[in-house]
Amino acid sequence: MEKIVRCAAVFSDHCVLQRNKEFRVWGMADDDVKVCVSLNGISAKTTSICNKWEVTLPAMEAGGPYTMTVSGDGEVYQTFEDVMIGEVWLAGGQSNMEFELRQEADGQAAMERAKAENVRFYYVQKKAFMDDHFYEKERTNHWMTGDDKDVEIWSAVGYYFAEELSRKLGCCVGIIGCNWGGTSASAWQDKHSILSHEDTEIYWNEYAELLAKLDPVQYEKELQEYKVWHADWQPRMDAYYAEHPDALWDEAQAVVGECKWPGPMGPKHEFRPCGLYETMLSRVIPYTLAGAIYYQGESDDHRPSSYYHLLKSLIATWRRDFRDDHLPFIYVQLPAHHYISNETNDHWCIIREAQMRLHKELPNTGLAVAMDLGEYNNIHPVHKTQVGIRLALQALYHVYGRLGKTEVYGPIYQSSEISGNELILTLENAENGLIIKDADCTGFELAGNDSIFHPARVEIKENKLVLTSPAVCAPIKARYLWVDHGTCTVYGANGLPLAPFRT
Repeated sequence: MEKIVRCAAVFSDHCVLQRNKEFRVWGMADDDVKVCVSLNGISAKTTSICNKWEVTLPAMEAGGPYTMTVSGDGEVYQTFEDVMIGEVWLAGGQSNMEFELRQEADGQAAMERAKAENVRFYYVQKKAFMDDHFYEKERTNHWMTGDDKDVEIWSAVGYYFAEELSRKLGCCVGIIGCNWGGTSASAWQDKHSILSHEDTEIYWNEYAELLAKLDPVQYEKELQEYKVWHADWQPRMDAYYAEHPDALWDEAQAVVGECKWPGPMGPKHEFRPCGLYETMLSRVIPYTLAGAIYYQGESDDHRPSSYYHLLKSLIATWRRDFRDDHLPFIYVQLPAHHYISNETNDHWCIIREAQMRLHKELPNTGLAVAMDLGEYNNIHPVHKTQVGIRLALQALYHVYGRLGKTEVYGPIYQSSEISGNELILTLENAENGLIIKDADCTGFELAGNDSIFHPARVEIKENKLVLTSPAVCAPIKARYLWVDHGTCTVYGANGLPLAPFRT
């Protein structure tokens, strides 16, 4: 009988392996097969146990292209060509990380540039559950170069991030795309992590309660009915918006039909807690990474007070599973957003605050402030270039030491003090001055003991902002852009915006 010796699907022609770190290669094989992986004149060997094997190759400098071979008992079973040693980042999150180059405002130009840029991309297959075809389809996945016909589906944020890093570092940058629109952070971690804190266990407990009442036959029936509905409804909705791009959501539904997305929740749903951790993230664990970039939070706005611990547990889970307690984790603070048809709430404000709080508390994290990169009435802003670049700036500071702190951060609230009818705010990263882009300097508010906020006037004194309001004689607290959607008015000298905050 012929032996089975195979690498994990994430290894293919054109793959990028992490430079300057020992890196892991793993896969499956029959028991007791002596597996050898060779690359760049260096080999690592092991014996397969329980149909699994893993080897670790020594750290190598950036370079390539190389050929990597996988042998079993002395016979070559797989050969991968055009393998590069460079920087590898995982791009996780939901739809704004998923947002493709073909949809992005400058995507056509980026796709042309990609042919000449030293950037590569691997997309983890999007499967909500494991079926008979899961592994067969997974083996068709492959690393793509910039001249691949599927470059149009690359994450726009991921591409712009990689393009900037590659240019600055002078080496190949590989992006592993692992994202799915509409997902909660609870989908991207395991059950143990979700149950580790009272603020997050509700995600699993609600799902478990639903499963206990679920009729499997009825669930399958509803799932198939949903698939038929979606296959008919989505093209018609797309066509309607193509003809009426400014239509309100309620108007579109009145013509096309009520939206039934996201369909019946259950064991085959992509949004179920821990689901995509199993079917997507685990398929690339424990690939050796430089770090992770992450853009998510929109789908957890129904539980904003839980988001701090939800994101914290996700970071800890990824660091554990990728076997790097110090794995750099760089993420986007949610931009301005508000639908015309929705009532105003402060849920996104609380999520932004949780994102900033975590960044200040957790080492090896970076935060790309993006309040000024949102679009009114559009949860998917079409301009992603600056998002990718701001993530790259954070990496160039935190990970590569190529830039200084004041080059990659806008102003951030540090402290406040009361002086009569004034509340004086001290800002970090404002040493080189502040830029006011609105003469009225809107967005600032003051409140006294009654906690009722009123618009505040602002005066700049070096790296401080002095706030006053005729409606607040004795101010005790302030806030800035504590709204779903608002206009950034204060920037650092480097052109990066003051992050939203409340004292």
